[in-house]
Amino acid sequence: MQDDLVLVIDCGSTNIRAVAVGTRGELVASASRTNGPARQPGGRAEWLIWDLGEIWKKITETAREVTHGVGADRIRAVTITTWGADGAPVSIDGTPTYPPISWQCPRTNCIGEAISSEISPWELYKITGYQVISFNTLLKMMWLRRNVPDALDRAHAWLMMAGLLAFKLTGEFHIEPTSASTTMAMDLRRRDWSERLLGLADMDHSAFPRWCEPGDVIGEVSAHAGRLCNLRRGTPVVASGHDTQFALLGSGAKPGEAVLSSGTWEILEVRLPRFRPETTGFRGGIINEADAQPGLWDPQLLMMGSAVLEWMRGRFYPNLEGGGYGSMIREASRVPVGSEGITIIPSFVPDSGPMRRFRTRGTVLGLGLQTSRAHVYRAALEGLSFQLRLALGTLREATGFKARGIRVVGGGSRNDLWNQIRADVTGLPVSVTAQKEATVLGAALTALVGIGRYGSMGEAERSVIFDERQFGPSKNRAPYERLFRKFEGIPRALESFYRA
Repeated sequence: MQDDLVLVIDCGSTNIRAVAVGTRGELVASASRTNGPARQPGGRAEWLIWDLGEIWKKITETAREVTHGVGADRIRAVTITTWGADGAPVSIDGTPTYPPISWQCPRTNCIGEAISSEISPWELYKITGYQVISFNTLLKMMWLRRNVPDALDRAHAWLMMAGLLAFKLTGEFHIEPTSASTTMAMDLRRRDWSERLLGLADMDHSAFPRWCEPGDVIGEVSAHAGRLCNLRRGTPVVASGHDTQFALLGSGAKPGEAVLSSGTWEILEVRLPRFRPETTGFRGGIINEADAQPGLWDPQLLMMGSAVLEWMRGRFYPNLEGGGYGSMIREASRVPVGSEGITIIPSFVPDSGPMRRFRTRGTVLGLGLQTSRAHVYRAALEGLSFQLRLALGTLREATGFKARGIRVVGGGSRNDLWNQIRADVTGLPVSVTAQKEATVLGAALTALVGIGRYGSMGEAERSVIFDERQFGPSKNRAPYERLFRKFEGIPRALESFYRA
């Protein structure tokens, strides 16, 4: 007899996937389509939105592809995980009264810059765990109130992306705390809305539908959605939510391990049983979000990641087959520690000013006539690893969490050279697992608990066998320690240079 499966809809801002996951965390089948924002018809040239109809079409296509392969009868639950910050007001039939504004859209920058006249950034941080970030949901609500108030006045509810897609499956409205905590409108300590912050957009808690905690059953797959997705009508749809928090759940992290979700961006995060906002974390760029489990909070730092390496691959290794990373790693492995004087600063320490901006300007130092592309690539791996060490220090100073190891998940965990450099630079063991899809696994385990397959998340996590590899600090630890001491003052000095 074949095992039961959960269908995870992993809707990212660059890729949409449907993944069938077994009861012990095994990935059985998957299908994907590309995703991206669209220009807003009738809007300014730079305005970007999400085409909800196009996203739903790709979800139905990937779901059909997977379920036709594994059999719709084996799917016991469906769950959705997606990015945060974006959402839309909808009418009673689920139709948006204004399209979802993309986090890449610049239209809310001016509101982010002006919000300090309404509330101090530090006071906001103490309530929400967030600095003022220009693309967060509250600023979109404020923009709509100022520019298209009718869109809010006519709305039945505000839904985040996970809620918009779950409505397509079930016809039910819901919102859950992992996504809500990305709105910059949530009282994070209370795990509920902040009426004070919602008031900035002339809104209150009545603008939102019922809370569903992760693991709650939102509703059932409707007959119409079932036909489109090749799912049985009545299949339970279980709440998941913001992908970052579910990567923590599916990482297999042990006590004392920080989790590094390594992709285009890198997110360093931990789970803590307290929320204590401090000025160190505020100045250092730490954001805090609601964990998938009540009573836990997830402080995290967002940094540049593989986007730097993708930039290098496109410019220095454009003609290599298979993406080029194998050749890049082999070449860089032959370059000595320190890349013979080449230093790369991949990004800057975030602002401590009234609005946090995500800076992507990087700097290359020490170029010479003998510099090769392999020197530059290795310097990038070293610079990203130095950045990680700085982030670990900020996290420790702000939260008291002293990492005893680092668990790396995501695409960046596949690079053995990078993992070894991480271990040498930080002086900590770096662990990776054969199961790379931490977000998908975390959402699947949540769904399995939600339908009663497991009695708790602890039991669900124990059912998964994590095939681990560990990279420990090597003989290169000492030279990297000396290099880090030279590196750590450079980002701030460059920040002052560029501001001048």
